[in-house]
Amino acid sequence: MRPEDLLRPTPRGLYSPAGDFFIDPVRPVPRALITHGHSDHARAGHGAVLATRQTLDIMAIRYGADFAGDTQAIAYGESVEVNGVKASFFPAGHILGSAQIRVEKNGCRIVASGDYKPGIDPTCVPFEPIGCDVFISEATFGLPVFRHPDPAGEIGKLVASLQLFPERTHIIGAYALGKAQRVIALLRAAGHDRPILLHGAMERLTAYYESEGIALGPVKLAREATPDELPGAVVIAPPSSLAEVWSRRFADPVTAFASGWMRIRARARQHGVELPLVISDHADWDDLQHAILATGCGELWVTHGQEDALVHWAGQAGLTARPLHLVGYGEEEAESGDAPATGKASGDAPAEGKPS
Repeated sequence: MRPEDLLRPTPRGLYSPAGDFFIDPVRPVPRALITHGHSDHARAGHGAVLATRQTLDIMAIRYGADFAGDTQAIAYGESVEVNGVKASFFPAGHILGSAQIRVEKNGCRIVASGDYKPGIDPTCVPFEPIGCDVFISEATFGLPVFRHPDPAGEIGKLVASLQLFPERTHIIGAYALGKAQRVIALLRAAGHDRPILLHGAMERLTAYYESEGIALGPVKLAREATPDELPGAVVIAPPSSLAEVWSRRFADPVTAFASGWMRIRARARQHGVELPLVISDHADWDDLQHAILATGCGELWVTHGQEDALVHWAGQAGLTARPLHLVGYGEEEAESGDAPATGKASGDAPAEGKPS
């Protein structure tokens, strides 16, 4: 079987002609396989959704319980037949519940990785390289300039700032799903034991992470904090809130932003960030190369991000490679809100931008 008969790009997303399903479609479809809960990959309104239990839970939190006509949960390492195509889910290491999806038929194996991140993250199951003939990779940070530093070292900068400015509140811009919880876990690992204050947009998803056994320590809503709790406190908030009236309640705050984009100083200046923290939930340039080669694939398809650079590298590495030019990924979740841009609003306050 040709790979294009098993999976091909369409305006609605990756489509399997053999199995009559889509992977992470950008518009409602009869049957969707979803890699993870960020709203540029997980939208409401599909007829049927197959995803990990945690991704289904996250979609229900964000869109409401009736976000799809029918849902089916699948565990990591488990396989199901979808109209004669074997579909298996494996850890992607991006956020809680995130998965790579391998589809197989007649000896052809394609892995659609969604968004992924090798490396240690206490808030999700680690990424696993999965053998395949064709690997479909993102390229959000697919340029040599993007080499992410050790997250513990970046959190160390925050801890040092807390010690240097004990009278100032530190507000960290972090996306509501995945990044916020990871920053909290990293702070705990660094020994920070004070209650961490949350913007209201972080409440439901953070509570869900805790219900799944992710240890985050004491947290409380920032609006419930008393004035004497604010000096030296850490507040986790949407990136957009750093420049909003909401942040002015804190006296002389230090503004931080946890994102892979903080590698670019112009981005930090654009957001008025005093303390940039280069902490990403995506693979960097080296990670992309290592992950791709570890699959043993002979062909690489690149979905979104810095497609041309990664395609060029793959050709030099002896792989057949092409960009898919898919539209609709990495752009929908404007930095003004947690309520996803499509589907039903979650009822949370604005919070999430493009995951980084």
